[in-house]
Amino acid sequence: MRGENNMEKYNNQMTVVMESRSQNESLARTVVAAFIAPLDPSMDVLTDIKTAVSEAVTNAVIHGYKNELGEITLAMSLLDGELRISVSDKGAGIANIQQAMEPLYTTTSPEMERAGMGFTVMESFMGKVTVHSSPGQGTSVEMIKDLSGKESAAAWTTL
Repeated sequence: MRGENNMEKYNNQMTVVMESRSQNESLARTVVAAFIAPLDPSMDVLTDIKTAVSEAVTNAVIHGYKNELGEITLAMSLLDGELRISVSDKGAGIANIQQAMEPLYTTTSPEMERAGMGFTVMESFMGKVTVHSSPGQGTSVEMIKDLSGKESAAAWTTL
């Protein structure tokens, strides 16, 4: 990442609450991009993060609220190069998280292109994804990505 020397100087947190409207997916992408902009991430890293956030927000809109309006909370924090993003809703919730995280699994939108791939996309672009959910209580997706470069450097030293 180009902004590695800025890493220790930049620690921050931010929370945005938005309605569960599909157009707010692009707002969430823009907000997260602006949040990490001071780090000067590569286009690949920025695109990965924006895509993961987009998938989480889209899941909340489509599956969490199922065509009803509700609130989606996007919380971001950055501490010593570790980016943490949480996307949460108070919607339908998930009865079986393990099953819901399986590639191509969907109960609400099987006709949609890429249906059932949201969690898979999030996991492939972020270092760690954790889902907490209760039926009728909502869902929280927590994603972590190391932006310090330590994670990729450690992978090279073990080869």
